[in-house]
Amino acid sequence: MRKVVNLNFGWKYSPAFDDEMLKKGYDDGSFEVVDIPHANKELPLNYFDERDYMFVSCYRKRFRLDKEDYEGKRVLLHFEGVACRSLVYVNGKYAGEYKGAYTPFSFDITELLAARDNIIAVRVDAKETPDMPPFGKVVDYLCYGGIYREVWLECVDKKHIEDIFVRTSDILAEKKLLTADITFSESMSDTLKLELLDGEKVIAEKTCDFEAKVLRVKWRIGDVENWDINNPKLYTLRATLGEDVKEVRFGFREAKFTKNGFYLNGKHIKLMGLNRHQSYPYVGYAMPKSAQEADADLLKFKLGCNIVRTSHYPDSIHFLNRCDEIGLLVFTEMPGWQYTDQNEGEWQDNVLENVRRMIIRDRNHPCVVLWGVRINEGPDCDPLYEKTNRLAHELDPTRQTGGVRNFPQSHLLEDVYTYNDFSHSGGAVKLLPPTVVAGPNAPYLVTEFNGHMYPTKSYDREDIRIEHALRHARVQSASFSNNRISGAIGWCMADYNTHCDFGSGDRICYHGVTDIFRVPKLAAAVYASQQDYVPVLEVSSTMDIGDHPKGMRGQVYLFTNCDYVKVYKNGKLTDTVYPNKKLFPNLPHPPMTPSDFIGDALENDPNLDKTVAKLFKDVLVAAEGKGFSVPPINYVKLLAGMIKGKMTISDTIDLITQYFANWGNEQPEYKFEGYIKDKLVATVVKSPSNECIISAKADKNLLIEDETYDVTRIELVATDKNNNRLNFAMNAVNVSVEGAARIIGPSEFSLLGGARAFWIRTVGKSGDVKVTITGEGIAEPIVLNLEAVKK
Repeated sequence: MRKVVNLNFGWKYSPAFDDEMLKKGYDDGSFEVVDIPHANKELPLNYFDERDYMFVSCYRKRFRLDKEDYEGKRVLLHFEGVACRSLVYVNGKYAGEYKGAYTPFSFDITELLAARDNIIAVRVDAKETPDMPPFGKVVDYLCYGGIYREVWLECVDKKHIEDIFVRTSDILAEKKLLTADITFSESMSDTLKLELLDGEKVIAEKTCDFEAKVLRVKWRIGDVENWDINNPKLYTLRATLGEDVKEVRFGFREAKFTKNGFYLNGKHIKLMGLNRHQSYPYVGYAMPKSAQEADADLLKFKLGCNIVRTSHYPDSIHFLNRCDEIGLLVFTEMPGWQYTDQNEGEWQDNVLENVRRMIIRDRNHPCVVLWGVRINEGPDCDPLYEKTNRLAHELDPTRQTGGVRNFPQSHLLEDVYTYNDFSHSGGAVKLLPPTVVAGPNAPYLVTEFNGHMYPTKSYDREDIRIEHALRHARVQSASFSNNRISGAIGWCMADYNTHCDFGSGDRICYHGVTDIFRVPKLAAAVYASQQDYVPVLEVSSTMDIGDHPKGMRGQVYLFTNCDYVKVYKNGKLTDTVYPNKKLFPNLPHPPMTPSDFIGDALENDPNLDKTVAKLFKDVLVAAEGKGFSVPPINYVKLLAGMIKGKMTISDTIDLITQYFANWGNEQPEYKFEGYIKDKLVATVVKSPSNECIISAKADKNLLIEDETYDVTRIELVATDKNNNRLNFAMNAVNVSVEGAARIIGPSEFSLLGGARAFWIRTVGKSGDVKVTITGEGIAEPIVLNLEAVKK
């Protein structure tokens, strides 16, 4: 009988290392007690020296395993992820070592075990050494340090099932074909029982007599559903060899990139997504299952994505499991960033080992549709990439390969030309033609755009935040316009910490559509408005003119999935707006562009000649039709000519400025009502803000500590009376946590862009959790009552 023992609680940790610490009898009484996942050093939010975490540390873990639990069995010690280099001892004896921060490794420690009491000691080196990717030169993200993914023991029979690889085909047939390769610990002659489960129910079974090290089973299955993005149906294949039982979860599906786009189960799907770094503020990569799952939910349900790229390394197994469950497609890739050692040797050997471990771990996930087997944005290196592609196809003949590059006409050894297209800088060019980049026949996927081309903070001036959003909208619209393009994956989901060579000088890259705390920026609404799960109506402007040069607000955009929006000014219906298919012709839900309410103001001004007002409004309409939010100077001159004798060009410009900005008048109240199928589904009101209301909400109220500790994110938002976020609110707040949890990171901080989030984690016990928030602008303390349960 297979037995799993989780080893994630109660490790002893020292940020200093000495070889003596690897010995069984070493006195670790002065070590800090920590839980896994663990960061070797918590960092500030910004303005730090990344070298602070690049050191050698020691982790020690005592565990008890009675001899009768493993007598006649093999005991395997598994590490899901350690950054960046590991040396493992058990009871003072060498168990093994591994180089690599992103792929799992394990050792057979059976011969190293004592009769009962045992100790694991791990030397963890977090320095960036040039003998393994992604290192060798500069890297635009941090790799952190520590045992940041789970650790466990697995007791198995000497003769056991090592691996199961399931793949499906004929998925549109009445009976689909399931092919399973079952790998055993050794070549043997025996009988294997296979069961197909739908949830807990066995829906098919068969028995196979075999004599092999690897058994291939082909099995026709009827009355099963396909896995797709709208119906992510999962099944379990259970294999039983004597008393050894192993299960894998999978889905019936077929994914294919072609020169005519991407197809899932024979259906064409335009891919729209974002890249994801797995890092979090303060603790880097060290976040447990629930946080990983929350990111998948954010991408799918809040941002409306149907694909994510795990840039630039394999992500947590919990993230992929959740993508399986919710129908979020994944392009996952081997670790690497630009630097490519062109010579055979240890660095290239590590590349191949990363590919092998990534594919073996993740090839049963139906969400994974593409393997990245090339160093991100690295130069061509044909001898290496011939090997990575060959290895990928040997390990998984069902999935295509890609290799992300940032230059056209690269040597294409993969199946799909995956390209980082940063050609859009606000002008006419949105995406390069695929034929120019990849030739006429290669399947084609845009894997990054925007990002460093237009960094944007949540507290930037409004026009910057709007342009950031529009750049995402323009590129996605261009992607939807061309079936040759399988889709576009924007850079990126969230802001992230980086090295001193990148970012805004404070160790943060502000490239995300959400900030580092997963709080949405305006650009998030571009993605969210393309989905149909929930109504979305986001108005791009606060309607406050003073944030704009010359008080000229410019075009207001409505990012929405509504059919139409009614616009009211001071209670009067002034416009009914529909998706602007001229500016964004190909998006499923193009943004809307209401009038700027100038013409109405002019026509209602008793001191202005009605003819002049009408001409002025006509010019504005003409300008808007050409995509201008404010008439350019040639339109102003045209208007001046039309009313020659009454107004000079200078006076006309002043008039445009005055009425466009509403300068000198009382600020109106605007109301936007969104309708779907003629039903009111969303309302936004914009009026002068005279109060700042800070609220707090936890992502979940029940924290369950099981295999590891649990976390929940708590989001603070400053809003006006109409529930509009106040993007320039920087209130200082204080957080206290009482009971069965504690805060991750500092307890005192300021809002950023009118919002902020923090995480709390369980501490090894059940009980109530009380979170109290006080601070500037909070008259009465905000209290959240949560619950923690330890299983």
